[in-house]
Amino acid sequence: MKINESTLITYATSTTCPTDKEGWLWKRGEVNKNFQKRYFVLKGNLLFYFDKRFDKEPIGVIILEGCTIELADEEQEMCAFKLVFHGEGRRTYFLGADSQATVEEWMKFLASSSYDYMKLMVMELQQKLVEQEDLEKIQAQQKISMENLNAPALTSSVTSRPNPFNKADTLSNANAASMAASISTATKTSTWAQIHSKHGTKIACDRDKWCRLQLQK
Repeated sequence: MKINESTLITYATSTTCPTDKEGWLWKRGEVNKNFQKRYFVLKGNLLFYFDKRFDKEPIGVIILEGCTIELADEEQEMCAFKLVFHGEGRRTYFLGADSQATVEEWMKFLASSSYDYMKLMVMELQQKLVEQEDLEKIQAQQKISMENLNAPALTSSVTSRPNPFNKADTLSNANAASMAASISTATKTSTWAQIHSKHGTKIACDRDKWCRLQLQK
């Protein structure tokens, strides 16, 4: 398409606007099928081409939307590629370079310059960011779980102490302690039968007293 807009001309030649890529390429004409050398400047999704490098305005611009970048295998004169705009009546641009490496470099830049491509890349980056945040949350939870598993168990020893206001408990505990001491001493000099005979009678007597008290209640 021909350039008539002054804003595009200013944008194409502005030194303050960043240039993604620039250099000489061969361009096949739409009417004249011969290849002519043109200086191309890529800015965003706009591919400007000039007759000479330092011309004040371009002679044309290609808007890189809705097209595919393909190798032009049908061209035998030089290493070439084409910009194919799909649809009835849409034009295909044939561009060539002096080497296959230059062709591949230009194809890479042009294929990633469209708005649709940039939008796709932004969506992909956003998805990766969400996945990374989810992964970090899972790793943080796993770290907390591992720390809890590896932490030493805290044990608290609970000492049972008698209630000083409960005389029955106090006496019972005292009797038990006394009995245990007696048994411990007796075992050193007495047999088990002797110990049973000596202390079993007192235990049976105490039990009978307790049973009578329960019946009286």
